[in-house]
Amino acid sequence: MANQHPDVRHLIVVFGDQLDPQATAFEDFDPDRDAVWMGEAEEESTHVWSHKQRIALFLAAMRHFRERLRQDGIRVFYRELDQSPNATSLFDQLDACLRETLPEKVIATQPGEWRVLDNLKTCCRKRKIPCEIREDRYFLVTLDEFRAHAKGRKSLRMEFFYREARRKHNVLMNRDGTPAGGQWNYDADNRETFGRHGPESVPSFDGFKPDKLTRAVLDLVNKRFADHPGSLESFAWPVTPEEAKLALDDFVENRLASFGRFQDAMWTGEPWLYHSRLSTALNLKLLDPRDVTKAAEEAWSKKRVPLASAEGFIRQILGWREYVRGIYWLNMPGYENRNELGANGKLPGFYWTGETEWTCLRETIGQTLRHGYAHHIQRLMVTGLFGLLAGIDPSEVHRWYLAVYVDAVEWVELPNTLGMSQYADGGLMASKPYAATGKYIQRMSNYCGNCPKNPANATGEDACPFTTLYWDFLDRHRKTLEQNPRMKLQVRNLDRRSHKDLAVIRKQARDLRQRLTIAE
Repeated sequence: MANQHPDVRHLIVVFGDQLDPQATAFEDFDPDRDAVWMGEAEEESTHVWSHKQRIALFLAAMRHFRERLRQDGIRVFYRELDQSPNATSLFDQLDACLRETLPEKVIATQPGEWRVLDNLKTCCRKRKIPCEIREDRYFLVTLDEFRAHAKGRKSLRMEFFYREARRKHNVLMNRDGTPAGGQWNYDADNRETFGRHGPESVPSFDGFKPDKLTRAVLDLVNKRFADHPGSLESFAWPVTPEEAKLALDDFVENRLASFGRFQDAMWTGEPWLYHSRLSTALNLKLLDPRDVTKAAEEAWSKKRVPLASAEGFIRQILGWREYVRGIYWLNMPGYENRNELGANGKLPGFYWTGETEWTCLRETIGQTLRHGYAHHIQRLMVTGLFGLLAGIDPSEVHRWYLAVYVDAVEWVELPNTLGMSQYADGGLMASKPYAATGKYIQRMSNYCGNCPKNPANATGEDACPFTTLYWDFLDRHRKTLEQNPRMKLQVRNLDRRSHKDLAVIRKQARDLRQRLTIAE
């Protein structure tokens, strides 16, 4: 095929989670000689069975970004889903564009997924076109800086990384180099519950009404991905930088003050509570994390929010997000195949339907299917905890999280799921398994009051599955867990149970796992 665009010097490849016009890929961009390539591909929505809202969010944000580039006079080669019926792969589309344009070079900012980076390089090698991958300076810590932090350490812990990042960026720091308030971490102040009466008042935030461009995407997703999980009825996510900035302002003004105290609490019928809902905008790069941390810090400095709330939120942005990205790239490829506890169970069918008698799982999965969202404790200590205790294959848990949450991009989802939630990396990400009985859920929510199971009981008809599976989990992995200093107390508690009691627990847990497999 003849070169239809002989004037293309550099082809800038932009993926769906790179919607930042200030990205390094655009440095030295010449609108007269360079062009941008973006593509929509069915494979990106089907390699995991993606939630309708996740698909719609990516497509709507991408199309708005495309229009912005074109308004700025930038040439964009863009293929919508219906324009490439025979090219289900993103890289089939890119290959076709390279064949037509034959650019001197392909330039991209570091992708957020190892699979995408590998396919990009392969695609360019096939056409013998140089491919330049540039550092992603959107993040506050570069990958080289993280490698330097990790070098020579026997173990990695987020807290020490977080302190280094605070110092580097001078966030919540005193002039003498000490942390604001005299403490680095106010996590102990961020674990309050709502008590019996629930949250007094949660300022409402309805999100954003879809515009014409987004409505077209919603119609497309409903038709093309009709059999995918979830609903689009509540879709109101920010899909432009302007909307993302409004969402940030609303959070800081109305919910940040209470976020810190209640960030771990859960309540029936309250999917949002005081959480920011900014992870989607951050992960698509509609918001700069520097602006986010600055807004929270300024709110504290002006005495509008408590220090514990500002610090707890900033720790998520400057600490966890940056840390899990470093863990991901330090250990890929291969990290996704880790399974240190040898879990091999099937994911129960109710993860895709929410149809279960267990209230905490029904509430969490139900809101996930409605909104594509659950906050971090619902993910870690409800759906994730059940997967850990039941011995579900961590790769299945990973694929589910990547599929159903609108903010799921692999660099952030995989370490949080495989490492922190499922302990499948053997402690690389977290210092111990996050294992607990149903009593934890009872303490942090009102779910148990509406459930036929009793979190205090490990056996019997009214036994809580979390409690049964907790003791069985400790029993099955005793040899591994007793080597962990942070798990010794829990293992000693196991020793207080009689052999007869443990035998009953083992049988009830075995029967429970068998029923889940049969239900699947």
